[in-house]
Amino acid sequence: MGDSGEKSRKSFATCMSCMDGRVIVPLIEWIRKNFGVDCVDMITEAGMDGILSGEVCPCKESLIEKLDISLEKHGSRVICISGHSDCGGNPVDDETHRDQILKAVERVSKWKPEVTVAGLWVSPDWKVIRLLPK
Repeated sequence: MGDSGEKSRKSFATCMSCMDGRVIVPLIEWIRKNFGVDCVDMITEAGMDGILSGEVCPCKESLIEKLDISLEKHGSRVICISGHSDCGGNPVDDETHRDQILKAVERVSKWKPEVTVAGLWVSPDWKVIRLLPK
């Protein structure tokens, strides 16, 4: 069986995450279980929550281009935005991270209103928690 047939049967979600390798596996496992998908496309930048929540998003066009690939080519209908404790790329306290994740969810929801956008927090003990708007 060719790759294209196998790929077309898989369901996808997208995760915009920090590049920190400690968070990747917990995020993928949580997203697969809680959103019922087979695969998770990862879009990573050091301190992604800080980048997406900033006044100016310096790599907006690049991030949207990557989202478009995941949404259009893989059929992803969910985008998760995550942040985590002890982040080297965005060294702020945990409360600030959680606020940034929620701001990032608002921003990305405006970029891609046709899909579900969820905020995920990876706790200091590597547990994934879905954040809800305040």
